[in-house]
Amino acid sequence: QVQLVESGGGLVQPGGSLRLSCEASINIFSIDEMGWSRQAPGKQRELVAFMTSGSTKLVADVKGRFTISRDNAKNTVYLQMNSLRPEDTAVYYCYARRFLLNGARDYWGQGTQVTVSS
Repeated sequence: QVQLVESGGGLVQPGGSLRLSCEASINIFSIDEMGWSRQAPGKQRELVAFMTSGSTKLVADVKGRFTISRDNAKNTVYLQMNSLRPEDTAVYYCYARRFLLNGARDYWGQGTQVTVSS
């Protein structure tokens, strides 16, 4: 079982920055993939960024503005969000994925609200 706790959301003006944190209850070396998804009101949840032991990926919409990183000593993954836009407003969820012989198992945090508005 993996528990994830997000923090760092809030209200920010367009063009501003926020850093989201996701602390895992276990050593993140044992997790195959960690990332962030978001869900805006009335929309489906969408992937934003993820990282494995050897690579990172951000979706096109946030490339150049968002960065995903990790601190292994703190078992924490971060999402640095710069140049925020109103359309980035959503609940942001951290997830952890473990690959199994017959698929994968995902664990989710409770979500943190990000609101971009003037």
